[in-house]
Amino acid sequence: MLILLGLVLLLAAVVVGVVGVLTNSGEEHALTDGFSVFGYDVTGSTGTLFLYGIVVGAVGLLGLALLMSGARRSSRRARTARREAKDARKEATRAQEDRDRIAEQNSTLVSDANTARTTPATDTTPTTGTTPSGTSSPTDTTSPTDTTSHGAHQRGARHTGEERP
Repeated sequence: MLILLGLVLLLAAVVVGVVGVLTNSGEEHALTDGFSVFGYDVTGSTGTLFLYGIVVGAVGLLGLALLMSGARRSSRRARTARREAKDARKEATRAQEDRDRIAEQNSTLVSDANTARTTPATDTTPTTGTTPSGTSSPTDTTSPTDTTSHGAHQRGARHTGEERP
């Protein structure tokens, strides 16, 4: 809608300009007083002077349009740069949080592995038992599922990625 309105106004301005130049030309519309621009004497009719005014106005309008276009482009670039910088800061913050989280997990795993390696396994089952007759005799009550220092080392190996026999 705005484009159509702008086109109508531009067409009306062209018609007024052409009619103004053509109706103010000739001997009866000659410039009676001297008119000069930057030391250049303008001679002719008032229609010629009106045409010069139209040209100067069009050049001024073109300059204003270029100025506004450049300002919009600079503003758009600055807005894009600010948005990209904000996104980069957010991404850097997320990356730092990920690094901190991974470092914390790594230190926890290393400390767990070190604790498992240095803590001796204790066998809590008694080494002596009672026989059904009621006499005490030594028996081996260690089962294959008991935790031994060897098992602790294997658990530590799983955390650190090392394999042990």
